[in-house]
Amino acid sequence: MSTQEAQSILLTHSHPQQSFRLLELSPELEQLLSSKDAPAEQFPHLFVGSTNTTSFELKSPSAALAQAVADPSAPEYVNLCTQTQTYRILQVQSSNSIHMLQPSLGHISRADIKVVEEEAGETGALNLPDKAMTTIAKCASTLGLHTPSGGFSAIPFLEKSLRLYDRRSDDDDADDGDVAMGDTSCGGQMGLLEVQRLREGVCADIPVSTAQCEDGWTELCAFVHREQDEVACCRPSARTRLNVWKRMVEGAILQGIDLEKQFLVGDLWKSVLDDDDTSALPFPRNLLEAVVRRLCALDQRPPLADEMKWASFDKLDCTRWVGETYLAATAPTPSSAIGRNEFLRAWKDCLPESWRGEAALSKLTDGAYKSPDPTAIHFVEASQRQQTSKAASAGSTTASNAKVTRNWHELLKSRR
Repeated sequence: MSTQEAQSILLTHSHPQQSFRLLELSPELEQLLSSKDAPAEQFPHLFVGSTNTTSFELKSPSAALAQAVADPSAPEYVNLCTQTQTYRILQVQSSNSIHMLQPSLGHISRADIKVVEEEAGETGALNLPDKAMTTIAKCASTLGLHTPSGGFSAIPFLEKSLRLYDRRSDDDDADDGDVAMGDTSCGGQMGLLEVQRLREGVCADIPVSTAQCEDGWTELCAFVHREQDEVACCRPSARTRLNVWKRMVEGAILQGIDLEKQFLVGDLWKSVLDDDDTSALPFPRNLLEAVVRRLCALDQRPPLADEMKWASFDKLDCTRWVGETYLAATAPTPSSAIGRNEFLRAWKDCLPESWRGEAALSKLTDGAYKSPDPTAIHFVEASQRQQTSKAASAGSTTASNAKVTRNWHELLKSRR
């Protein structure tokens, strides 16, 4: 009978143990890390051996921002952000312990291990194998990455971080309770680098990726405004955005600018200025450019770091935006609901003549409005839509679980 010689591998235990946390990667991150364009080694305790300029970030909101944007399900959290994606880091418990092993390099000596004296035998000599593995860490739990079904958005954080700019060009004073910048005649233009620095400062505490921060900034028509010696990052109110849109449409009609075709943003700005009084501006130019960027067709929309020179509007997206903006400005709550027919007439009046046929309730975003009665309508904020969606999803899950439990009960009952 043939015999085989067993090869011994000595297993040792280091003391003290090192600190490790294992992170389960999503397929997208695994592909990103294993590609030739792997991210830079910004966090060596998480990723080792990365060699490119793309970076990962570990981001969590400041204490003040976390309180303003309350999330009962996750009061304290850290997100892992790439340039374009965001992942919530969660601790995953496991019933099995995971040991981190390290092979011993070179010859094994007494100094490498601690052996009980009895194992040395009467001769006092240790019969050490040529190979050994050492446990250097024990991980009782791992970290996993989670992305909710609705994804991540910077908008709730930006709404709490940005100053509300609520002033129409025909206002003498801002409404009480609104945070306004005041007179728009002194607003100076700033350089792109200064604007970018201020924008990045706001986004530093927002726990989502850079691309998602920029998308939220664009969606809110946020802009940087200088008022005398004060500089602030602002988001215009619904009535302010609506006023900017109306002035843009009026100016485009007077100057013969086709908003569906490519036009110079500088020409559109000149068209909204009052020829009779050039000393006062109806609103800051940065605000007009922010609205233009939001309404610009996606393939025509430049990065936030670039200047807005050319633009063309997407008719369907623009029509939807105007309808929702008008509804948010005039009927933001159920108590201020307006008639459906009144809303549709006013919506059409805000559009260019050739766009009036596009105004229909079916063109609005799902959940953007509610009807307290068959003839009235009011706006629903995006945050309230998300809460309603979560509640409906939770109710559906509970009902599904109840149904499954009931089926098992019936199954066990039938077997008795």
